[in-house]
Amino acid sequence: MGKITVETCEIEGLKVITPTVFGDERGYFMETYNYKDYKEAGIDQVFVQDNQSASKKGVLRGLHFQINHPQDKLVRVLRGEVYDVAVDLRKGSETFGKWYGVLLSEENKKQFFVPKNFAHGFLVLSDYAEFAYKCTEFYHPNDEGGLYYADEEIGVEWPVPEGMELILAERDKNWGGIKEYLKNE
Repeated sequence: MGKITVETCEIEGLKVITPTVFGDERGYFMETYNYKDYKEAGIDQVFVQDNQSASKKGVLRGLHFQINHPQDKLVRVLRGEVYDVAVDLRKGSETFGKWYGVLLSEENKKQFFVPKNFAHGFLVLSDYAEFAYKCTEFYHPNDEGGLYYADEEIGVEWPVPEGMELILAERDKNWGGIKEYLKNE
């Protein structure tokens, strides 16, 4: 392997990937994805769609998932810094309802692998951030689900700096919590 370092997380299936970066006075080069390396690391997925978003400081996107067409996601930050979160929604999982967060930035170049059946979201900590992710399933606009980002049952500890105003889409302000999710299952 050698081109990537893979850290497992306390929630099975989640992985933080750090690529090898080759740099000199001209800049740097890194492979952001190599199927053989990822397969060797236990991420043997076929990605069918790449997405990219840009957001300003204080934007919180999530916690999102697709209901009938779940996606594995490989996420990273191209510019800026975000706090990225995944919540386990796998039926029968020992860590169901638990969350894990990781700081992703253009400096650390880390990637976060989020398996299907996890809710996913992120908070922009820098003035501006560009976020990219690969998905194993196509986006289906009528298949969206979500969890309230501040659900006390889940207890995500978003690192909101003092004085930061959160900016959320209307739908993200109105998702139910994990109890409502379980009622609909």
